[in-house]
Amino acid sequence: MALYHFHVDQIKRSEGQSVVASAAYRAGEKLHSEYYGEDSDYTNKGGVICSEILLPPHAPRAYADRETLWNAVEKVEKGKKAQLAYSFDIAFQNEFTQEENIALARQFLAEHFVSRGMVVDFAVHEPEREEGGINNPHFHFLCPIRPIEQNGKWGLKQRREYVLDENGSRIPDGKGDYVFNAVPTTDWGSAETLEFWREQWAVMCNAKFEEKGLDVHIDHRSYERQGVELLPTRHEGPTVRAMEKKGIKTEKGEFNRWIRRTNAFIRNLRKNLSLLLETIKEIKAELNKPQSDPVIIPLQRYFDMRNAKAYSQKAKVSNLKELNEMVHYLIASEIYTIEDLESRVSTLRDTVDELKITMDAETARMKEIHKMPEYASIMRELKPIVDGLQKIKFDKAKAKYKAEHEKELKQYYAVRRKLLEVFPEGKYDQKLLDKEYAMLEQTHAETYSKFVAIRDEHKRIWHIQSCVNKGLGNTEHTREKKDNRKQEER
Repeated sequence: MALYHFHVDQIKRSEGQSVVASAAYRAGEKLHSEYYGEDSDYTNKGGVICSEILLPPHAPRAYADRETLWNAVEKVEKGKKAQLAYSFDIAFQNEFTQEENIALARQFLAEHFVSRGMVVDFAVHEPEREEGGINNPHFHFLCPIRPIEQNGKWGLKQRREYVLDENGSRIPDGKGDYVFNAVPTTDWGSAETLEFWREQWAVMCNAKFEEKGLDVHIDHRSYERQGVELLPTRHEGPTVRAMEKKGIKTEKGEFNRWIRRTNAFIRNLRKNLSLLLETIKEIKAELNKPQSDPVIIPLQRYFDMRNAKAYSQKAKVSNLKELNEMVHYLIASEIYTIEDLESRVSTLRDTVDELKITMDAETARMKEIHKMPEYASIMRELKPIVDGLQKIKFDKAKAKYKAEHEKELKQYYAVRRKLLEVFPEGKYDQKLLDKEYAMLEQTHAETYSKFVAIRDEHKRIWHIQSCVNKGLGNTEHTREKKDNRKQEER
C-alpha cells in the first residue's frame, strides 16, 4: 500500500545533540567529534543500504568526507544553543524496487536541494523485519543550516535589516545599537519551502506510479487538508517501534492498530455506498420515468430467469425462498421503489458521517486524557521556578528573573491552563481520568457495533440491488424503453 511520510527536524546543540554523532548513526560509521572530543561508533548498526555526500559545485571537495564536513559545521557554529543541521526522514514506496527508490531519492535531492547550493549527507535504511512484518524502507539526509558562499567559505544564516524612521535614519534601541530585524539569508527554513519539498516528493512518486502503470497515489497534505474524513494515528517513535518489533504490545501500538482498522472499515464502507448510489442512479435513468417501477418487478423477473435455467425442483425452491426473504426485508424496511432504495442508502451514508463525528470527538478526548499525566509532571517540575518568582519583591529583580526563565514560565502557565480546563478546582485526579477513559472505550465499542450493523445491512441491500439490475437489463420492457428513447432522439 502506498504511503506518505516526510518528517523534518533540526539537530540542535541546545538539546545536547551532536551533528557528528547524528551523521555517524545515519551512515552506520564511526566518526570522531572534535567539538566534544569523543567517538560515535555505529559500525555494527544494521539496515544501512548505502550512504554518500552530495555537494554543490562551489563546495570544497574536502567536504565529500563525512567526518571533515560535520566537524567543519561544529567548528563554525560558536553558540551553545546553535542550530546545526536540518534532518529529513522520508519513506520509500514498497511498490518500487530498491534501485528505483534510491534513484528517485537521488533525483529528488539533486533537483531540489543540491541545486539550491545545499550540501546533502544521504543514507538509505531498510531495517530488518520479523517474518510477516511490514517492510519499512526509508532514507535520511542531513543538510547544514549555514550556507556555503561561492568562494567555498561558510556564509551567514541571517543578516540585519535595520528599521528606519520617516527620515530614512536608523532608530536607536537605547542600548547602544539600532533597532533591526533578523532576516534569513536563505529560504531553506521557511514553511513555504518545506511545503514545496513535501509536494514535489509526492509529485515524483506519483509520476513513477503512473510510469509503472500502478493505480495508486500519495498526497503530501494531511487528511484534514485533503478533506478526507479519517482518524489520524499517533506518532510511535523508535522506542515504541522497537518494543512492538520484539512482540511487546504498547498503548500507542494498540491505539494505532485500532485507528487503522477503523479507517479501513470507513474507507471500504464509504466506497461501497458510493458505488451503490451510482448504480441506483443508473437504474433510475434506465427506467426513464419520474417514478421508478416497484422494486419487486425486476426482482421477480430476475428470479424467473433463474428458475428457467434451474435443473431441479430443489433449486427452484431455493430461489423462491431467497426471493421471499428479500421481499420480506423490503417490506419491513418500507422499500417499495428505486427511490426508496436510494433513500435508504443515503440514510446509511448520513449515519456513517454522524458516527465519524462522534468517533473524532472520542479520539480527541482520549488523546487529551493521555497527555494529562505529562502535564501534571511538567507542573511539578517547574513549580520551584514559579515559587521563586513569587518570592521576589523588587520589580527589576522580578523582570530579570522572568527574562531568565521565560521559557519555563510560559510552559508552566500553558500546562496549568490545560489542567484547569479539566480540573477547575486545581486538584489533579488520575482516577477520574481513568474512569472517563474507560467510559470512552465502552462508547467506542458501542459506536463500532453500529458500524457492523450498517455493514450487514449494506451487504443485504447490495445483493438485492444486483438482482434488480439484472432483472432490468434482461427484459423486453427494458429493450422497448431503449428503442423508444432512440426514436425520440432521432
